[in-house]
Amino acid sequence: MDGKNRSNIKAGIKVNIVLKEDQRSGKLTQGVVQNILTNSANHPHGIKVRLTNGAVGRVKEIL
Repeated sequence: MDGKNRSNIKAGIKVNIVLKEDQRSGKLTQGVVQNILTNSANHPHGIKVRLTNGAVGRVKEIL
């Protein structure tokens, strides 16, 4: 599943996100969703989330 639809993402699930500074390289960071920061139902670049470790980025894959 991809991370473009907000309905697919819930707090507590494991995801791969791309951080703002890693957008050019495409490097992914894995973690557990703490909360969802995007208010809209979907977003073409991925829903923005905060992970439990404090990292903020857009969801690329749901694991």
